[in-house]
Amino acid sequence: MKDRRTDMNDTEHTLARRVIALLDLTSLNTDDTDASIEALCRKALTPVGPVAAVCVYPQFVSLARRTLDALGGHSIQVATVCNFPDGDAPLDDVLAQTRKALADGANEIDVVYPYRALIAGDEQRGRDLVAACKALCQGRALLKVILETGELNALLIRRASIDAIQAGADFIKTSTGKVKVNATPEAADLMLHIIANYNPQVGFKPAGGMRMLGDATVYLWLAERILGADWISPRHLRFGASSLLDNTLELIGLSAENPAQGAY
Repeated sequence: MKDRRTDMNDTEHTLARRVIALLDLTSLNTDDTDASIEALCRKALTPVGPVAAVCVYPQFVSLARRTLDALGGHSIQVATVCNFPDGDAPLDDVLAQTRKALADGANEIDVVYPYRALIAGDEQRGRDLVAACKALCQGRALLKVILETGELNALLIRRASIDAIQAGADFIKTSTGKVKVNATPEAADLMLHIIANYNPQVGFKPAGGMRMLGDATVYLWLAERILGADWISPRHLRFGASSLLDNTLELIGLSAENPAQGAY
């Protein structure tokens, strides 16, 4: 009979595999280089299977795609950010960024919603931006809309979530990771209920502040409670984080620096 420690280890391994398969492994640092992005792509092929995506700045999209393909990581998506991180670039500039990212091979666009305009009372700017980006991404890439929930009250999170969904977002995402307050269970609960009520085909991505396996499982359990276990898949749930992978693998006694060739 298994002892309690073995049972717990099995549970941790199962959770680790689930979370890693839903992870957008992210590097959005001002000092990113070709070498650091190549290293990120190597880490994305973990000992327990590939992550869902790598998320990098637009200038690294083509490099990330080439590197992943050379490593055999064809299933791993390349995500990039537009209108990032402030969310207040002119619409034409955002669309130019998006077109370039798509041309370079981005599979997913994480665009920052113009949350400051919403705070100032302008709801239409966000609707227009999401709709215009969706028109470019339609049939080519997933559109993930970053609401920057740490800067919004509950009423504005609700307004932004509904407007983004109705304008065509494939995902709504909490945060850029560049402000003081990023993903929180309270914002996640609100956003997941809006998805359930308005369009359960829309995905949800908490981002920022998740460093340990337990941090991510809070959002996993929330999503299961609100939308059901069958809803959980990389098409509907992602975790945006940079250090979560290392800490999760360390917890189960593995290392991100030694990917298991062919282990999955």
